[in-house]
Amino acid sequence: MQIHGQTVDAQTRCVHYRSALDVVAIKFFCCGRFYPCHQCHSDGETHVARLWPPDRWGEHAILCGVCRGTLSIADYRAVTACPACGSAFNDGCRAHAHLYFDVQATPA
Repeated sequence: MQIHGQTVDAQTRCVHYRSALDVVAIKFFCCGRFYPCHQCHSDGETHVARLWPPDRWGEHAILCGVCRGTLSIADYRAVTACPACGSAFNDGCRAHAHLYFDVQATPA
């Protein structure tokens, strides 16, 4: 699976977010490409990012950079570590959820 953007290692860390816990890439709703973060998407695409609507949160759009397993958006939003390998995710990413997911809409 190809990760787009300015990655700095094989676990999806990028030039913008590269702590030990920054091991997630997100498939963007608008283009279907995996990027480590919203800034990498902005730098790499000519279109504006579109948010995942709640009725599509069952789709596997989250990639764990450690084990390369995927999670649904709903599952990702409910956990703090990868269910497959146990690698912890950066809890600070929750502050950026509105950049990827339509959190203002009521989930279906």
